[in-house]
Amino acid sequence: MSQLTVYDEAEPAKPIIKSDNINVIVDELARAGIQVERWTADRELADDADNDTIIAAYQDEIDRLVSIGGYQTWDVVSMNPDHPEKDAFRQKFLDEHTHSEDEVRFFVRGSGLFVIHAGGKVYAMLCEKDDLISVPANTKHWFDMGPNPSFTAIRLFNNPEGWVASFTGDKIAANFPLLEN
Repeated sequence: MSQLTVYDEAEPAKPIIKSDNINVIVDELARAGIQVERWTADRELADDADNDTIIAAYQDEIDRLVSIGGYQTWDVVSMNPDHPEKDAFRQKFLDEHTHSEDEVRFFVRGSGLFVIHAGGKVYAMLCEKDDLISVPANTKHWFDMGPNPSFTAIRLFNNPEGWVASFTGDKIAANFPLLEN
Protein backbone atom coordinates (compact mmCIF):
# COMPACT_ATOMS: atom_id res chain seq x y z
CA MET A 1 0.00 0.00 0.00
CA SER A 2 1.35 3.41 -0.96
CA GLN A 3 2.18 5.55 2.05
CA LEU A 4 3.43 9.05 2.81
CA THR A 5 5.29 9.98 5.98
CA VAL A 6 6.21 13.63 6.53
CA TYR A 7 8.85 14.80 9.00
CA ASP A 8 10.29 18.10 10.13
CA GLU A 9 13.86 17.95 8.78
CA ALA A 10 15.19 18.33 12.35
CA GLU A 11 12.95 15.58 13.84
CA PRO A 12 13.57 12.31 11.95
CA ALA A 13 12.09 10.20 14.76
CA LYS A 14 8.77 12.12 14.96
CA PRO A 15 6.49 11.95 11.90
CA ILE A 16 4.18 14.93 11.44
CA ILE A 17 1.88 13.07 9.03
CA LYS A 18 1.54 9.42 8.12
CA SER A 19 -1.12 8.42 5.61
CA ASP A 20 -2.01 5.72 3.10
CA ASN A 21 -5.01 7.72 1.80
CA ILE A 22 -4.20 8.60 -1.82
CA ASN A 23 -6.11 11.89 -1.63
CA VAL A 24 -4.12 13.01 1.41
CA ILE A 25 -0.89 11.88 -0.29
CA VAL A 26 -1.63 13.75 -3.52
CA ASP A 27 -2.67 16.95 -1.69
CA GLU A 28 0.27 16.96 0.74
CA LEU A 29 2.87 16.30 -1.94
CA ALA A 30 1.30 18.87 -4.29
CA ARG A 31 1.99 21.51 -1.62
CA ALA A 32 5.68 20.57 -1.95
CA GLY A 33 5.50 20.67 -5.78
CA ILE A 34 5.56 16.88 -6.16
CA GLN A 35 3.13 15.26 -8.59
CA VAL A 36 1.62 11.87 -7.72
CA GLU A 37 -0.82 9.98 -9.93
CA ARG A 38 -2.25 6.50 -10.24
CA TRP A 39 -2.11 4.80 -13.64
CA THR A 40 -3.83 1.69 -14.94
CA ALA A 41 -2.51 -0.50 -17.75
CA ASP A 42 -4.71 -0.85 -20.82
CA ARG A 43 -4.21 -4.63 -20.65
CA GLU A 44 -3.22 -7.38 -18.23
CA LEU A 45 0.54 -7.70 -17.92
CA ALA A 46 2.28 -10.98 -17.20
CA ASP A 47 4.89 -10.93 -14.43
CA ASP A 48 7.54 -11.57 -17.08
CA ALA A 49 6.24 -9.00 -19.62
CA ASP A 50 9.02 -7.59 -21.78
CA ASN A 51 9.86 -3.88 -21.87
CA ASP A 52 8.06 -3.21 -25.17
CA THR A 53 4.85 -4.79 -23.84
CA ILE A 54 5.10 -2.74 -20.64
CA ILE A 55 5.58 0.52 -22.55
CA ALA A 56 2.68 -0.33 -24.89
CA ALA A 57 0.35 -0.95 -21.93
CA TYR A 58 0.97 2.59 -20.63
CA GLN A 59 1.58 4.40 -23.93
CA ASP A 60 -1.46 6.70 -23.59
CA GLU A 61 -0.31 7.92 -20.17
CA ILE A 62 3.27 8.29 -21.39
CA ASP A 63 2.08 10.31 -24.41
CA ARG A 64 0.04 12.56 -22.11
CA LEU A 65 3.08 13.32 -19.93
CA VAL A 66 5.28 13.84 -23.00
CA SER A 67 2.83 16.44 -24.33
CA ILE A 68 2.78 18.26 -20.97
CA GLY A 69 6.41 17.94 -19.88
CA GLY A 70 8.32 17.69 -23.14
CA TYR A 71 9.99 14.41 -22.19
CA GLN A 72 12.23 13.09 -24.96
CA THR A 73 12.93 9.52 -23.93
CA TRP A 74 11.56 6.80 -21.68
CA ASP A 75 12.61 3.33 -20.70
CA VAL A 76 11.88 0.46 -18.33
CA VAL A 77 14.17 -0.43 -15.44
CA SER A 78 13.90 -3.50 -13.20
CA MET A 79 15.67 -4.60 -10.06
CA ASN A 80 15.38 -7.95 -8.29
CA PRO A 81 16.72 -9.26 -4.98
CA ASP A 82 19.18 -11.56 -6.78
CA HIS A 83 20.85 -8.75 -8.78
CA PRO A 84 24.62 -9.05 -8.14
CA GLU A 85 25.10 -5.26 -7.85
CA LYS A 86 21.96 -4.45 -5.84
CA ASP A 87 23.93 -3.14 -2.84
CA ALA A 88 26.04 -0.79 -4.98
CA PHE A 89 22.95 0.50 -6.81
CA ARG A 90 21.12 1.04 -3.53
CA GLN A 91 24.02 3.00 -2.06
CA LYS A 92 24.32 5.18 -5.18
CA PHE A 93 20.74 6.46 -4.81
CA LEU A 94 20.72 6.85 -0.99
CA ASP A 95 22.70 10.10 -0.94
CA GLU A 96 20.77 13.36 -1.27
CA HIS A 97 20.97 14.71 -4.81
CA THR A 98 19.22 16.85 -7.41
CA HIS A 99 18.76 16.65 -11.16
CA SER A 100 18.62 19.38 -13.77
CA GLU A 101 15.41 17.75 -15.03
CA ASP A 102 12.30 16.24 -13.46
CA GLU A 103 12.69 12.72 -12.07
CA VAL A 104 9.60 10.87 -13.27
CA ARG A 105 8.99 7.26 -12.25
CA PHE A 106 6.00 4.98 -12.65
CA PHE A 107 5.94 1.70 -10.71
CA VAL A 108 4.69 -1.16 -12.87
CA ARG A 109 5.38 -3.68 -10.08
CA GLY A 110 7.06 -3.72 -6.68
CA SER A 111 7.95 -0.68 -4.61
CA GLY A 112 10.54 1.93 -3.74
CA LEU A 113 10.89 4.83 -1.30
CA PHE A 114 11.29 8.33 -2.73
CA VAL A 115 12.34 10.84 -0.08
CA ILE A 116 12.03 14.54 -0.90
CA HIS A 117 13.73 17.27 1.18
CA ALA A 118 11.93 20.57 0.63
CA GLY A 119 10.76 23.56 2.65
CA GLY A 120 12.18 22.34 5.95
CA LYS A 121 10.36 19.01 5.66
CA VAL A 122 11.21 15.50 4.56
CA TYR A 123 8.52 13.66 2.58
CA ALA A 124 9.00 9.88 2.48
CA MET A 125 6.75 8.46 -0.26
CA LEU A 126 6.51 4.69 -0.48
CA CYS A 127 5.60 4.18 -4.14
CA GLU A 128 3.98 0.91 -5.10
CA LYS A 129 2.44 -0.69 -8.19
CA ASP A 130 0.39 1.86 -10.21
CA ASP A 131 2.05 4.93 -8.57
CA LEU A 132 3.63 7.68 -10.64
CA ILE A 133 5.81 10.26 -8.90
CA SER A 134 7.35 13.32 -10.52
CA VAL A 135 10.03 15.14 -8.54
CA PRO A 136 10.68 18.57 -10.10
CA ALA A 137 14.12 19.53 -11.39
CA ASN A 138 16.55 20.83 -8.74
CA THR A 139 14.55 19.32 -5.85
CA LYS A 140 16.67 17.62 -3.18
CA HIS A 141 15.79 13.96 -2.77
CA TRP A 142 17.05 10.40 -2.47
CA PHE A 143 15.69 6.96 -3.34
CA ASP A 144 15.79 3.73 -1.38
CA MET A 145 15.09 0.42 -3.10
CA GLY A 146 15.67 -1.50 0.14
CA PRO A 147 18.04 -4.40 0.83
CA ASN A 148 15.91 -6.79 -1.26
CA PRO A 149 14.83 -4.62 -4.19
CA SER A 150 11.96 -5.81 -6.32
CA PHE A 151 10.46 -3.39 -8.80
CA THR A 152 9.88 -2.53 -12.44
CA ALA A 153 9.47 1.15 -13.30
CA ILE A 154 9.01 3.30 -16.35
CA ARG A 155 11.35 6.32 -16.36
CA LEU A 156 10.78 9.48 -18.41
CA PHE A 157 13.59 11.93 -19.25
CA ASN A 158 14.00 15.41 -20.72
CA ASN A 159 17.71 14.71 -21.13
CA PRO A 160 18.47 11.92 -23.63
CA GLU A 161 21.53 11.03 -21.50
CA GLY A 162 19.18 9.68 -18.81
CA TRP A 163 19.81 9.74 -15.07
CA VAL A 164 22.40 12.41 -14.16
CA ALA A 165 22.68 13.41 -10.48
CA SER A 166 24.31 16.32 -8.67
CA PHE A 167 25.02 15.19 -5.12
CA THR A 168 24.49 17.86 -2.43
CA GLY A 169 27.05 16.50 0.05
CA ASP A 170 24.43 16.81 2.83
CA LYS A 171 24.27 13.64 4.94
CA ILE A 172 20.63 14.23 5.97
CA ALA A 173 19.48 10.98 4.32
CA ALA A 174 21.39 8.96 6.94
CA ASN A 175 19.11 10.39 9.66
CA PHE A 176 15.83 9.06 8.25
CA PRO A 177 14.32 5.56 8.17
CA LEU A 178 15.32 3.25 5.34
CA LEU A 179 13.06 0.95 3.38
CA GLU A 180 12.89 -2.55 4.85
CA ASN A 181 11.82 -5.21 2.37
